Amino acid sequence: MTLPYAFMLLAAPPAAGSGMSMFIIQIAVIFVFFYLLVMRPQQQQRKKHEQSLRELKKGDEIVTSGGIIGEVVHIKETVKDGTPTQTMEDRVTIRSAESRLVVERGRIARVVTKDAEASPAA
Repeated sequence: MTLPYAFMLLAAPPAAGSGMSMFIIQIAVIFVFFYLLVMRPQQQQRKKHEQSLRELKKGDEIVTSGGIIGEVVHIKETVKDGTPTQTMEDRVTIRSAESRLVVERGRIARVVTKDAEASPAA
């Protein structure tokens, strides 16, 4: 019984602050990985989608978030302080089959330009 007791005396007890600092470092590393693997790509994808909506023009084929496929006929931009500004609340008139629908620019899920359809996939 004296042998295990001797080993316990030789082992240095951990410092009180080192356990907490290692925990904080681990949490920071987890947050960095979460940011790089989840949040940043999602932000980039959202910016790319908003940019494609801002570049929307007459003749583009779109898919709404409700699944309606149509062609852009007219875009009515919001007017603020006497100048037209592009916002996600702009009204976009689309033609789908024999119908015309008005949707908000922000409710468009995907933009499919006619140029992308015309070029064959290699």
